[in-house]
Amino acid sequence: MSLMDLMNRLEQKEPRIIEIRRYLHAHPELSFEETETAKYIEEFYKNVNIDKIDTQIGGQNGVVVTIKGDKPGKTIAIRADFDALPIKEETGLPFASKNPGVMHACGHDGHTAYMLILAETLAEMKEELAGTIKIIHQPAEEKSPGGAQGLIKAGVLEDVELIFGIHVMSTMETGKIFYHAGYTQTGRADFTLRIQGKGGHGSSPHLSNDAIVAGSSFVMNLQTIVSRRINPFDAAVVTIGSFDGKGVNNVIKDAVTLEGNVRFMSNETKVIVEKEVRKLAKGIDETFGVTTELVYSNDYPVLYNDPAVTEHVSKVLKKVDIKEVNEVAETTPQPPSEDFAFYLLEKPGCFFYVGAMPDDGQFYPHHNPKFDINEKSLLISAKAMAAVVYSYCGKSEG
Repeated sequence: MSLMDLMNRLEQKEPRIIEIRRYLHAHPELSFEETETAKYIEEFYKNVNIDKIDTQIGGQNGVVVTIKGDKPGKTIAIRADFDALPIKEETGLPFASKNPGVMHACGHDGHTAYMLILAETLAEMKEELAGTIKIIHQPAEEKSPGGAQGLIKAGVLEDVELIFGIHVMSTMETGKIFYHAGYTQTGRADFTLRIQGKGGHGSSPHLSNDAIVAGSSFVMNLQTIVSRRINPFDAAVVTIGSFDGKGVNNVIKDAVTLEGNVRFMSNETKVIVEKEVRKLAKGIDETFGVTTELVYSNDYPVLYNDPAVTEHVSKVLKKVDIKEVNEVAETTPQPPSEDFAFYLLEKPGCFFYVGAMPDDGQFYPHHNPKFDINEKSLLISAKAMAAVVYSYCGKSEG
């Protein structure tokens, strides 16, 4: 079986990929709660000629499948996530979520669908493969601390040499594949600041320590971190997403809680931002006579695509004939964070993107209640990952 044979088989199975995606879309489950999805994945492999399946990895809902080729060779891993988000769906699709308040609003249903059929097809051609392919079905990408860390601690990467992943993107044109070498997606940190002041009557501020004024000052000064402390050639974002200061109009608030989010593109910037947030919080104590409690947590690291591996992937995708693809191009770094970054701290690899914009160009961004993907992107994803896998594990590659 040649790579072209593999592509043809995937093409014939496109209706099944779409069918699986629609089933999963209708039955979403939140991060760390994906028990039925994990059972669905496990059930799928009962009739597939795999060598090994491990379930409940690291006490989570992860499923890892091993496919061994007929000859020895590299061991590579390919990963797809399968958790959903706490969002009420507003797409109006006939296969919309049946679980109220839970939605596949990021494309993970599509990731799982293409990966299942790709794994099945690779298993059918084991005699034509050299090496070992590990299929990682990962839970809980969306919610910190993420599912990747649990799987890594359970040892899923111990024998792996390279790892690859794809994300379908509603913001990118269907028919295009994008890649980026080096630092590719932001790292992330979260913090919560509680400010305890002294409440009082709205007419007598001199007898109180206003927590809202202190919190407002913190919010405004926070913006100087990026504008005055970060190298202008680097990138960072500091956002306050929640300011819990609800009270009544004639009462000076005694306490408020703020929740913030940080994005960065280098470890140096990560350190600077945390240091400055802590300094500003401490300064609030002195300036306003309040007491602050800051909880700061570094979350997902910056996603770093190995340059040599990424160059190989780009060359393969440009060379192979995927008739549904009209362009393979380099893209700019992407703002969202992604826990695939944890795998890339352990092993070299590449995380790349497949365009999934609707044909009419009208799209909703990821995590939007009306988010949807162009289902043509699913076959493209399967073929693109197949080409990458075959470039390392096809017998002709030795």
